[in-house]
This record gives sequence, structure tokens and C-alpha cells, in this order.
Amino acid sequence: MTGTQPPILVTGAAGFIGFHVVKRLLDRGDHVIGLDNINDYYDVRLKQARLAQLTPHERFRFVKLDLANRQGMRDLFADTAIRRVVHLAAQAGVRYSLINPHAYTESNIEGFLNVLEGCRHNQVEHLVYASSSSVYGGNTHMPFSVHDNVDHPVSLYAASKKANELMAHCYAHLYQLPCTGLRFFTVYGPWGRPDMALFIFTKAILEGQPIDVFNHGKMKRDFTYVDDIVEGVIRTLDHPAAANPAWSGEKPDPGTSSAPARIYNIGNHQPVELLHFIDVLEQSLGKKAEKRLMPLQPGDVPATYADIDDLSNDVGFKPTTPVEVGIPRFVRWYREFYGV
Repeated sequence: MTGTQPPILVTGAAGFIGFHVVKRLLDRGDHVIGLDNINDYYDVRLKQARLAQLTPHERFRFVKLDLANRQGMRDLFADTAIRRVVHLAAQAGVRYSLINPHAYTESNIEGFLNVLEGCRHNQVEHLVYASSSSVYGGNTHMPFSVHDNVDHPVSLYAASKKANELMAHCYAHLYQLPCTGLRFFTVYGPWGRPDMALFIFTKAILEGQPIDVFNHGKMKRDFTYVDDIVEGVIRTLDHPAAANPAWSGEKPDPGTSSAPARIYNIGNHQPVELLHFIDVLEQSLGKKAEKRLMPLQPGDVPATYADIDDLSNDVGFKPTTPVEVGIPRFVRWYREFYGV
């Protein structure tokens, strides 16, 4: 793909994953429109610092816009020939959905519908959108597979992401819009989000504050390094979803469809004990953590583990970065960015 083609729209461009995706697309020669509303869910200065890395690029245009602004979204798609869309903007956070549930319907439902409508009416070639491992909810069969039903969410955030998958499938079926949903597992790395465990732990340990370790440390997460996530996003973006000719309504497969709609897990396929994760962080910081062991929080799950066979088979990629490599990279970035 070359820069002479119409641009790719990346929503959530000032966000953690969006920033890294935009950077990679620009590096390979694409023209990119980055959309973000720069909300204050976490420190706006971090979002602005990410954007500052992108805005000098001549092939990048930034649009400050809220996904839920129906007319603004309509105008954006109508005024620009957008080739493909990577939709990463969302109201994130499992725990925050207990406090501010309406933010999730505005951004994750209304906002996503505006993206789908923009794609439908403007001949977009492929929509790749962020789903989440949270959709597995009450499922305990490991590893989590896209071919398993996910009908028992345990947080409103998870329910909103499952709704995105259903909405995208509907548009793929009705309008032949190729849609690929990516269920991200726990993502970490440089420029990460301050509401996520690695960031919270790093800040607390360096400041000599205790860290809250939920489920008394008996948690496993499929921690996935951000560069692996970005590689998966871009490979799927370049591989538009296609109908599965073998799909049968008699035995409906949740991971594929008779419509051009696909779902993939993107996880490291190597679940890591939370206490080991903290060990590696302590070694990287050269400082021990004071741990406060806490019960499992509402909306949280004790373990995640991704089956990535479909991703690997279809786009030839699987994440491989171990936490022993990824965590020190994050720590180096954190110390440099915050001067600590």
C-alpha cells in the first residue's frame, strides 16, 4: 500500500494502542487521519504527548471529534474518501463501568454505530475494530476460543464490546461491509494507560506506596506487548474479512460467518501469574513492592488465556514477546518520560 491511496482512519489516535498503530502506518507510507476526543478519563497530558509525536508528520491529519457526535462523524466520512478504518476509540475500563455506566453506551454503542454508518455509506473497504477478552465473561474453558459462545458478560464494558461484535456482524450481513473484530488481551508497553496495572504498580513502587493485588494474587493474564498487538491489527487490516463458505446455520460457528465478518483473539498465548509479573517489574525497577492482598473485584475475572490459532492461520502472525522483555521496555520509557 502506498501513500497515493486514500487515507486510513484510526479512531482513538491519541490513545495507547491507537498511537502505536498510527505510528506504524505512517512508517510504512500510509496517509492517516487520526480521530480522538481527548477526554479526561486519564491524564490528558499523556494523550497530548503521544499526539505531539504524530502531528509533525506530513501524512497525518488530526481531527478532534467525539464518536457520539452523529453529524460530525457523518461529515468526516462524507468529506474524505476513507479507504479503511481501524476503530480503537472506546470508553475503556472494567471497573470504571461500575461508576459511570452511561459513558459506555455513548461511546461504545452510539459511537460505534456512527462508525458503522460512516463505513456503510462511503464504500469503506474494511473495518477493523477493537473488541476485548472481557467478552469471555463467565467462560472458564481455557484457552478462550473465538469458536466458543460468549453470552455471559460480567461487566457492562464487556457487554458493550459484545454488542459491537453483533452490530458489526449485522452490517457485514446487510451491507457486505467486511468487518474484523479483535479481542485484545491485557495490553502493556511504552506510552501505556495510567489506569492499567503495570502503570499503577510502577508509579506506586517508585513512590514507595503499597500496591493492591486482587484475588490475593491468584490471577493469570495473557499479557500482550503493544508491538505484537499493532502487528496483529495491521496484518488483519491488510486481510479484509471474507465469508466462510462452510458456515452453517444448523451449527453456527461464532468465530466466522456467511457474511464477511471475522473475530480474532490477539493475546500472547502464554498466561502469566500476576505475582510473577510483579516479580519481573520489581527486578526492572530495582525495588521491591509492598503488596496489599485484596479480594477479586466485581466485574473482574481470575484468568485469561487466548487461543490464537485462527489469527496465526489467516494472517501468519502470533504474538511472542515475553514479559521479561516487555516490562523492562516499559520501565525505561516510564523513567525517561516522567524523569524518575
